[in-house]
Amino acid sequence: MAAPLTRPAKTPPPRAASPSDGPAAPKSPGARRGQRRAVTLFMVPFFALFTAVTVLPMFYAAWMSLFREESSGLGFGGTERAFAGFGNFTEALTNEAFLRSFGHIAFYCVLYIPAMVGGALVLALLVDSAMARARRFFQIAYFLPHAVPGLIASLIWLYLYTPGLSPITDLLDALGANWNFFGQDEAIYSVVNISAWQWTGYNMIIFYAGLQAVPREVLEAATVDGSGALRTALQVKVPMIRPTVVLTLLFTCVGAIQLFDAPKLVQLRANTMGEDWSPTMFIYTAAFKGHDYGLAAASSLLLAVVAGLLSFVVTKLGNRWKAS
Repeated sequence: MAAPLTRPAKTPPPRAASPSDGPAAPKSPGARRGQRRAVTLFMVPFFALFTAVTVLPMFYAAWMSLFREESSGLGFGGTERAFAGFGNFTEALTNEAFLRSFGHIAFYCVLYIPAMVGGALVLALLVDSAMARARRFFQIAYFLPHAVPGLIASLIWLYLYTPGLSPITDLLDALGANWNFFGQDEAIYSVVNISAWQWTGYNMIIFYAGLQAVPREVLEAATVDGSGALRTALQVKVPMIRPTVVLTLLFTCVGAIQLFDAPKLVQLRANTMGEDWSPTMFIYTAAFKGHDYGLAAASSLLLAVVAGLLSFVVTKLGNRWKAS
């Protein structure tokens, strides 16, 4: 018996290709030029401001560093500008006060950076924990000290450090503790406290934002594996925000080497600190009290070089830590 005839299956008619099926059509040269003009228009204000407040002052400081003011006629004939070459740089590098100021800042960084960065990280982990309540309130509360300008914050703490005016010193006296916030050995701790009080909340917000980007499924997997809250924080959360921690350390180191307002105000009461306690204080004193603008310009350029080298070292170490 013959096999039954079967009707061949119909093939669907070809469908017209839609724009989403294939690669986008190339943009016209006019559209590309419009995009480039828009990008340039948005970038010009930044580069104009950056050139005006950063690049040009650096060139002007470099030009000033090559000259020094010399007096004639036993000081009665006025001053004249003389070319000094690299003499101002040599004088700065051999100036004991300038070199000693970097030692002060190094000791300040040893105390300040672990306290501030560690405190900010701990606060961020606490706010991000599952048991945290009223997170928005604590974020605002921790950030408020940073909203106070640095000069005002230093004045507030200067009042809190002054015996007879401060409730803190009265409480310490009542407890029998003898602590002089302006003493030769204690003054640096007063400066560290001012800076940590102002910047801990700011960096806590940065760390908390980084913690919010940690995938929730990773945290859930750690919980399922039996990891406790402390172990999850130290072995899961912190390693996943390493880039944020490294960036914070970089900004903190660069900011610490430019410290000025806090020690300048504390120095008004702590006379043992001296007017050249930090590199920026040395530059300020050389320029506006010693009227040696060439030395101040050379010192500021050397400070910029040190800040650049410090940034390079911190970035290299941070990249190794991120890769480990």
